[in-house]
Amino acid sequence: MLDLTYEMPKPKTIAGAKHDWELVIGMEVHAQVSSNAKLFSGASTQFGAEPNSNVAFVDAAMPGMLPVINEYCVEQAVRTGLGLKADINLKSAFDRKNYFYPDLPQGYQISQLYHPIVGEGEVLVEMGDGTARNVRIERIHMEQDAGKSIHDMDPHMSFVDLNRTGVCLMEIVSRPDIRGPEEAAAYIVKLRQILRYLGTCDGNMQNGNLRADVNVSICLPGAYEKYQETQDFSHLGTRCEIKNMNSMRFIQQAIEVEARRQIAIVEGGGKVDQETRLYDPDKGETRSMRSKEEAHDYRYFPDPDLLPLEIEQAWVDEIAAKLPELPDDKKARFISEFGLTDYDASVLTAEVESAAYFEEVAKGRNGKLAANWVINELFGRLKKEDHDITESPVSPAQLGGIIDLIASEAISGKIAKDLFEVVYTEGGDPAQIVEERGMKQVTDTGAIETALDEIIAANPAQVEKAKVNPKLAGWFVGQVMKATGGKANPKAVNELVGKKLGS
Repeated sequence: MLDLTYEMPKPKTIAGAKHDWELVIGMEVHAQVSSNAKLFSGASTQFGAEPNSNVAFVDAAMPGMLPVINEYCVEQAVRTGLGLKADINLKSAFDRKNYFYPDLPQGYQISQLYHPIVGEGEVLVEMGDGTARNVRIERIHMEQDAGKSIHDMDPHMSFVDLNRTGVCLMEIVSRPDIRGPEEAAAYIVKLRQILRYLGTCDGNMQNGNLRADVNVSICLPGAYEKYQETQDFSHLGTRCEIKNMNSMRFIQQAIEVEARRQIAIVEGGGKVDQETRLYDPDKGETRSMRSKEEAHDYRYFPDPDLLPLEIEQAWVDEIAAKLPELPDDKKARFISEFGLTDYDASVLTAEVESAAYFEEVAKGRNGKLAANWVINELFGRLKKEDHDITESPVSPAQLGGIIDLIASEAISGKIAKDLFEVVYTEGGDPAQIVEERGMKQVTDTGAIETALDEIIAANPAQVEKAKVNPKLAGWFVGQVMKATGGKANPKAVNELVGKKLGS
């Protein structure tokens, strides 16, 4: 079982350095809210639409256009906060974050700095060594996404697509509690899992719907503990932010590369500058993007077009009452209800669709047998073909039907694998396929005994060897299975072979 008690993170040290430097990592995750409309307009959020086709007047910053908040986006932010065991602020407010990019028509972004909608929470991160660690959430605030600048369509000009402008983002800001690249990736995996279970973000990193800014700093042993005691950031090294990471693998690589860069600077007598950097996976390096801005650089001030957002506790309670079963709770239930191992339960609950599929297969059946077939046979085949559970050609009812045939001893495990192949490639009802193709297991001991007697009579030398060495009796089992086309009941065959050969 997983140890759910909090454990102080073990630091990641960097090999090859003069000193035993440790890493301190905080993350700002931008999760696109699952909503059909944008945060302050009714424009569509459809991905992949024609450029500049999902743009309302307010998104394009046309004169006189005023933002109107989307209540559903607020509900999704509250649901996310509740799922992360965070404080929900009944009063929050929007601010203007001023900066000038071609894909930001207003010249500012509507965000929440001083009064976010969600306060402190936590994410329980499971590590490969069987322990779990808490990563504290500092805040979650809502903000508009910017558009997209396109630089590779013309050698002389850049283009701007405003489809994404105004889409609602939740920025989930962690404390600097993460101590290594692997833990950073595990944190993103767990956060994505929770968001998908809640239905507040689809977690699609390839489309940019979930991306992370990673803050990395280095410190000498003992400095992090002083920070924990005092909450004084001066004990930690100067942080650099690696912007817009949307790959678990690249996040880990970027952290390692950036840590080594900072160590080389400090051990060479230099000073790390606080800045925003980009990771180049082709060159395996981070490069400077701009100096790291602070709040005063953005000239934040309350948005004059939006009143403070006030919500009622009764509404929050109503949302809380409708929360789905979350990953940790579902995993614990699968272990207790179906007798699964911690590993199997983790695999089955990794994705919300996988958990739902398994639960339908296991309903009223042997949970361990169902888990074995879902994980080993179905997941194995889907992975081989680079498909996920939503693309499975085998429905839960079909896989459950195969398991029912095994449980009733209508088919053997070997026949079941052949049957699975038929259902996977051709479809159909498993029971009907077994009947029509004569795949039923031979349970008639008389027929099995006849086949065994013929094999014994034809192989007297092998019989004598088996009587001296009982382990050789397995040869006769194999011959009977071969003679019956694999349809003989293995248990009955083993019993008869033992009886005939006295083993």
